[in-house]
Amino acid sequence: MTEYLLDTAAELEYARRWASSRNPAWPDFDSLGGDCTNFISQCLYAGGAAMNYTPDTGWYLISLHDRSAAWSGVEYFFRFIVSNRSAGPFGVPVPVSEARVGDVIQLGDSGGFYHSLLTVDIKNGEPLVAAHSNDAFNRPLSSYSFGRIRCLHILGSRAFSALR
Repeated sequence: MTEYLLDTAAELEYARRWASSRNPAWPDFDSLGGDCTNFISQCLYAGGAAMNYTPDTGWYLISLHDRSAAWSGVEYFFRFIVSNRSAGPFGVPVPVSEARVGDVIQLGDSGGFYHSLLTVDIKNGEPLVAAHSNDAFNRPLSSYSFGRIRCLHILGSRAFSALR
């Protein structure tokens, strides 16, 4: 298994290109509860993250009907990233004050976390984010309304040597 950093420049370029529209190469989840985490997964994949095809607990998308919950579900994505010890992206929770470009911020309320954002810049200590569902690029985090927040520092990805 090879461990490597993601290409955040490629992630940002993908986010910039597709923040205000949908890439026709990928399914759109807007009518299925929101496209935010699907978009984040696409960004990480564009940055070189390997898919993890483990049934039920992996991180992958082949089609709308052949995908893992972690690819498009906020809570599943979080659990996959922080517990992944195999192929695919991995990371650790950090305070939002430690967010870096390429990190994922999730917003929530008393009912749980419901929205995923990609950190695309930091200006004067404030994360600027890209997102789908409420399409945005370079949107200040402070412009969102939320009750809870968490940040995932994406440390990199792992792949089987033959895949990298």
